[in-house]
Amino acid sequence: MISGDAGKAYAFAKVFIPMRFNSVAGSVSTLALIAVIAVPVAAHAESAEMDGGSILVVGQKDKPIEIAPRGLAVSLGQEQMEAVNAVNTEDLMKYAPNFFVRKRYSGDSNGVPGFRGTHSTQSARTLVMVDGFVVSNFLGNSFGFAPKWGVVGPGEVEQFDIVYGPYSSRYAGNSMGGIINIITRDPKHTEVFTAVQGFVQPYDQFSTRDDYYGFSGEAGLGWKQKDRPFSVRLTGRFFRNDGHPMSFYGLTPVTGAAGMAVTGSIVDPEQARATAAGTGIPNAPGTATNPIFAAQSPARITQNQAKLKVRYDDGNITGQFLFAFWHNEDSQTRPDCYLRDASGNVVCDGRVSVGSQTYTASGANFSKTLRDEFLTGLNLAAPFNDNTTARLSVSTYQIVRSDGFTSDGYAAGRDHGPGVLAAQGPTGWWSGDLTIENKTAARELAFGFTVNHYETDQFRYSLGDWASDTGRTFSSRTFGKSRQLSGWAEARWLLDPLTISMGVRYDNWRAFDGGLIGQQANLRYASREQDAVSPSLSFEYLLDDATQLQLSLAMATRFPTVGELFQGSLNGDGSFNAGSFDPNLRPERSKDANLLIAHHFGRLKLTGSAFYQQVKNTIFSFTGFNLNGVLTNNFKNIDCTRQYGLEMIAETHDWPLPGMNIDANAAYINAKTLRNDAAPTAEGAQFPRIPKWRFNANLRYAIADHLQGSLGMRYASRPNTDLFGLQRGDGFGFTSELFALDARLNWDMTDHFRLSAGVDNITNDRAWVFHPYPQRTFLVEAGWRL
Repeated sequence: MISGDAGKAYAFAKVFIPMRFNSVAGSVSTLALIAVIAVPVAAHAESAEMDGGSILVVGQKDKPIEIAPRGLAVSLGQEQMEAVNAVNTEDLMKYAPNFFVRKRYSGDSNGVPGFRGTHSTQSARTLVMVDGFVVSNFLGNSFGFAPKWGVVGPGEVEQFDIVYGPYSSRYAGNSMGGIINIITRDPKHTEVFTAVQGFVQPYDQFSTRDDYYGFSGEAGLGWKQKDRPFSVRLTGRFFRNDGHPMSFYGLTPVTGAAGMAVTGSIVDPEQARATAAGTGIPNAPGTATNPIFAAQSPARITQNQAKLKVRYDDGNITGQFLFAFWHNEDSQTRPDCYLRDASGNVVCDGRVSVGSQTYTASGANFSKTLRDEFLTGLNLAAPFNDNTTARLSVSTYQIVRSDGFTSDGYAAGRDHGPGVLAAQGPTGWWSGDLTIENKTAARELAFGFTVNHYETDQFRYSLGDWASDTGRTFSSRTFGKSRQLSGWAEARWLLDPLTISMGVRYDNWRAFDGGLIGQQANLRYASREQDAVSPSLSFEYLLDDATQLQLSLAMATRFPTVGELFQGSLNGDGSFNAGSFDPNLRPERSKDANLLIAHHFGRLKLTGSAFYQQVKNTIFSFTGFNLNGVLTNNFKNIDCTRQYGLEMIAETHDWPLPGMNIDANAAYINAKTLRNDAAPTAEGAQFPRIPKWRFNANLRYAIADHLQGSLGMRYASRPNTDLFGLQRGDGFGFTSELFALDARLNWDMTDHFRLSAGVDNITNDRAWVFHPYPQRTFLVEAGWRL
């Protein structure tokens, strides 16, 4: 019998959230049964080591997780990360359970993370932080608003903490998908270090065949006072890579006079198969009606990153200052044109004829993007007394410059003809948090206040020379602001063996100063203001020293980003998309539940998870090709979507062989549109880009004292490509299944010098997430530290 405060919490849970959870709950007993009977041979190994009485966190146990571990929680440490071929920071998470990052090539600045049933363009549903400072780009919600991974190099990361879902009231509704905190290294003593990488991708797709090379170099130093409070770490990194082509351009059929006779166009057999099966994409490049005539230019990526971290810790007061600068240049000036005239000359635009059919060729533009951005943050923590601590954190992420130049076609790019410029900056966001925590042996109390401010301001200009803004002519401007004021409180009762956590969050959101100015329009949008109250509740029960249960419930509200409301985007051909934003979008509201069971069988640990989420007013950006084969998108509210699923996670230590550790996970996801009054035919279809099944695994083995090897595997089943479940295939424009095998060797030649080599996608699987994923890639790496 549960009484007192615990009884009140239990009664609240019974009425907390109305959910039809039968399909998931019916599988929970199966998970529990598996956890009790699995792998008897391991059950007689040594007893599990408990970390603070909890075994629910998946992954490393050397350091505590720094996000409240309610719902599925994963913490990745040095053992896991050293087994990964990591060229960019987001690579370090590639084997996490039921998780992925939409990374198309090394140096991709559009790497959107996805949890469970989150679409790979729903970037605003993930809260990403570096040392507790927000780097999620909530200026918008799409692939163009990925977290700012580039402010941290992979060699700077000490720990990755990942929590699935919005089960702590400390965090805004953007945690609806999940939370990621990247913890960077602190110097433990005075040190100097450097590392270099080289990598190559032999690429073959359609008529594009080339080797794409890249490299990086980073160096830094750390200084720590002996028996004194200050430490400093300063690092810098240079990165360059040629990424493979991201898009392919299709011919558009026209009538009338014949054009220049050409050869070399390609009909994609995968598109033909999908069309024959009734699952093709209308007007997609590579179909019989729109054969491919060119590949987008490889992306020449150049990045510079610098970071300064200063810490103070006198055992009583702690503080941290962080400054990180990131410069990114993306140059695409070499479209690969497949067409040839009768003399063998390259043809990449204009009116052409293939046999008896006449087409127009367009879209093979030249482009370059220049960005200068920085993150700066300060946090302080000081005790009031033995039980009470105050924490203050303020930070800003500023986009000083973001200029995107695009030519008006192939000839204009080649000859420095006309084009457009989409310019932003300075713009960005500010965040501030104040937290008060009081802890005793029996309970923990916390409350806090948060303020966030976001601002977008984008200009579009016409250019006489696409590569220069000299003499630019104004075309349009979209702009707007939003701010969110929040207060929250959480209580945690430690009623051994039961722990109860309860919280509530209040948000006040306002969108204002939004408008669109063009040559024929001058619109100002009315300000909007809304409130939301979001409760959370979690029960944790320790069955015995090796078995633990957790049930977490929550509601969350994600308000539209300033970009979804006010910022216009460009279509794939550089034209302005006036339908790409909507000032009247409604906020997303979710109801969430997660049931976990974890059990140690000595050297084996199994974690089972059942999750559920229902979202009203889902904000979704539909992407497709218009009648001219041009990529376009716009935002809409979907009345109701729902996802549920099961996850099984296995971790072994020194099993089945001494020196061998294995992380393996499997997930089933059922994510569907339940109601869509604007498009009823989408109801009942699996949500686009969400596979039914995901499997990830990483095996690490100490081959010898100074030689470690690892194997990795990533799999996702084929999802729907569109909202209606009509488009499924394995080519450009589709989202396909993924199967990739990876390998890595680390050789510690001395205590100070390491050599590494690896291969990603050993089997050269050709997978697609609209754009092509990387093909087989080889990497070598050397690191030295003193």
